[in-house]
Amino acid sequence: MLAVCKTKAAKGAVELCENLPVPEPAAGEIKLKVGATGICGTDLHIYHWVPWAARQIKVPQILGHEIAGRVVALGEGVTGIEIGDLVSLESHIFCGHCHQCLTGKAHLCSQLHYPGVDRPGGLAEYVCVPARIAWVHRAPISQQVAAMFEPFGIAVQAGLEGTGVSGQDVLITGCGPIGLMAVAVARALGAAQVIATDLTAPRLRAAAAMGADRVVDVSKEDPVAAVMDLTGNKGVDVAMEYSGQEKALSQAIEALTRGGDLRLIGAPDNPVTLDLNRIILKGINVQGIHGRKIFHSWSHASRLVYSGKVDLQPLVSHVLPLREGVRAFDLIERGEAVKVLVQPES
Repeated sequence: MLAVCKTKAAKGAVELCENLPVPEPAAGEIKLKVGATGICGTDLHIYHWVPWAARQIKVPQILGHEIAGRVVALGEGVTGIEIGDLVSLESHIFCGHCHQCLTGKAHLCSQLHYPGVDRPGGLAEYVCVPARIAWVHRAPISQQVAAMFEPFGIAVQAGLEGTGVSGQDVLITGCGPIGLMAVAVARALGAAQVIATDLTAPRLRAAAAMGADRVVDVSKEDPVAAVMDLTGNKGVDVAMEYSGQEKALSQAIEALTRGGDLRLIGAPDNPVTLDLNRIILKGINVQGIHGRKIFHSWSHASRLVYSGKVDLQPLVSHVLPLREGVRAFDLIERGEAVKVLVQPES
């Protein structure tokens, strides 16, 4: 089969691999004919071979963890899933028996594994995964939309954390694909006002299209001043930081009202310097968001999409055939894409 692989422990080294063996499901696994796989920031980190990737990735490795497809085979013992089902995959392969898993926090499992990181991923024609990470769609949606459920679940979880967003003024810093999804989620969940910041015009236009009341180009305008102007100098009730940039984090803290919620989603490439006094003296509540609550976030995400309250399809800027999948990394690097999906040929 064809697959897009990280072939060497070095920057770049992402190639199309041919004539790979087609996997077959072990006991407890399902086999998918991949319908679509998204490219995300984690894949770019692997492409650039950042320190995290160098520690985690076993090369050669088939990439891709934002996966949707049709079930074509069931391993021994699999129940509740049928041949032909359309599924999206939770990318956190949890053990099911550690303290976190047993107390409703499987997304924070102490023994997590990931498709496209330490086992073959979905930038391929077929993939086998544990059946327990499959979310079966019970409503008719496209495989492209199904492939975006994994990142969409992060945005949904960020919207549900803490005091939620209903009736609140919300700041979203960083309008990559998940930040844009967060704009739509905040709007769908009843935020009073949604302010989105970024550096690039295409992403800011997309944020406005997804429902932001105000978009701020931080290369031209002070986002804190914009927030204060829009909120009558109160500040936002909730700030969600999606960029992973130290300056954006600092601005989010400054833009928050006293007692507000700071939700951290974007992971910095390097350690950041943070003045904790600004958090302590403002009584800010800080919450790290890692993945999706399994399967609480998925249930909410499904209702938002199935009901039509959130439409993810407009986020797709490019769909590439698997043979051209390597080109996705160039498109994202050049800032020419919002969301890139890769689809195997039928």
